[in-house]
Amino acid sequence: MDESVILDLAEATLLLALKIVAPALLVGLFVGLLISLFQTLTSLNEQTLALVPKMIAVTTTLLLLLPWILGTLRDFARTLLLDLSSYGPPV
Repeated sequence: MDESVILDLAEATLLLALKIVAPALLVGLFVGLLISLFQTLTSLNEQTLALVPKMIAVTTTLLLLLPWILGTLRDFARTLLLDLSSYGPPV
């Protein structure tokens, strides 16, 4: 296995991981920003007010996107397994 093949596989894996988690991270960021703005405007400093809505929003996002996530992972695994013979040394 050539170093460039290993680097290509690592790059594809990291990009896939980023693509899968990006929606949940963006939702968590947006909800956190809204909660922080609300806490600043109302002078509330309750920690659970910041944590619970973010947890609910991220969990809901992951559950709604679960079919897409599993399909993306299935396609990546299928591609990886179909190309498996090209990764080994020539016979």
